Amino acid sequence: MRYALGLEYDGAGFYGWQTQRQSPTVQQTLETALTTVADEDVSVVAAGRTDTGVHATGQVVHFDSDAERSERSWILGINSHLPAGISVHWVRPVPTEFHARFSALSRAYRYSILNRWIRPALGRRTVAWVRQPLDESRMHEAVQALLGEHDFSAFRAAGCQSRHAWREVRTASVTRAGNRVDFDIEANAFVYHMVRNIAGSLLSVGKGEKSVAWLQEVLQAGDRTRAGITAPAAGLCFTGVRYPSAMNLPVYDIDDGWHDQRGAST
Repeated sequence: MRYALGLEYDGAGFYGWQTQRQSPTVQQTLETALTTVADEDVSVVAAGRTDTGVHATGQVVHFDSDAERSERSWILGINSHLPAGISVHWVRPVPTEFHARFSALSRAYRYSILNRWIRPALGRRTVAWVRQPLDESRMHEAVQALLGEHDFSAFRAAGCQSRHAWREVRTASVTRAGNRVDFDIEANAFVYHMVRNIAGSLLSVGKGEKSVAWLQEVLQAGDRTRAGITAPAAGLCFTGVRYPSAMNLPVYDIDDGWHDQRGAST
């Protein structure tokens, strides 16, 4: 039977999502817990991979298992074998054709910045710190140039394994709440380091170092060397993935958490 699973994790304690030579990784840790609960070898596939130090609030994976457990038993069992930095929120049986990555319609990220001259103590693992004043209105105006389908080579890191850099950005915004500035973006898919590279470029606009129009010029040039820095990993969080409504899977809302499409919170 195939299952889908929703989870969150603090990426600061892991070498990214994908199992690799360095450990621990989120995938490796989750598979070990699942294997224990299912009493058989279990491997998982994620909706989106995250790098070292990057977090997730709305990650979705799928796995296959012959073990039959109630949703509550899966959740309690898995979480009892996971470290404090990972938490499973729901587990559901899904059709065998469901694929956490390829069935996804879009994915969303948030890049969070603490914008004050005093460095953070609490929450320092989940925000980037920028001491210079940022103009979030200029940043928001600039990022609107990325809406739609474009070649995002200018924001694609070396080593990206995607065949091309054409992606469709559905929504993009920059907002402020007190000393916190959030950059939210949703697209059908992302190239390697795309969000962090856009965030780094937006910082140049927010500081007044570059014009609002500059971001569009960088996009059209398609040259990574003309864009801004790669923003630090700590500020980035994978906030959710959308699937066809027929899948009837819980949806993650960045303000309210996981919500069952049938109306109940998970």
